[in-house]
Amino acid sequence: MSETRALYEQVILDHNKNPRNFRDMKDATKHVEGFNPLCGDHFTVYVKLDGNTISDVAFKGSGCAISKASASVMTTELKGKTREEAQAVFKRFHLMVTSPVDETVDEDALGKLQVFSGVREYPVRIKCATLAWHALMAALENKQELVTTEEQ
Repeated sequence: MSETRALYEQVILDHNKNPRNFRDMKDATKHVEGFNPLCGDHFTVYVKLDGNTISDVAFKGSGCAISKASASVMTTELKGKTREEAQAVFKRFHLMVTSPVDETVDEDALGKLQVFSGVREYPVRIKCATLAWHALMAALENKQELVTTEEQ
């Protein structure tokens, strides 16, 4: 098993068992619900903005190990970032997990998020890994409607 693969599994297990920022946020500036009907993942992502900066971010709900771990790591990585910085991280993360397995991606630019590069090996899991991210991006764009991984 490769070192990256082992780290991927370790991070997924750790953040699934002990998710960070897994709570309701009563004083959230915005919140958006996300749903993946194929997997059953269903989260509400909360964000508290201080001007243009994410001062707090949390999530609550249920989902598979990959979606919960991705949401957990997302909250730790984006707290303290500006809207623009968060959107840039999302773009890099999304590009990494949706790129073909044989394509080289600059994983170093993603820090801890690079462990999710393993999701590329399981295309059906990409929606699990990106659900909370799409919900947070919707919140930052002032959207209120349910974010879903499937066409309505």
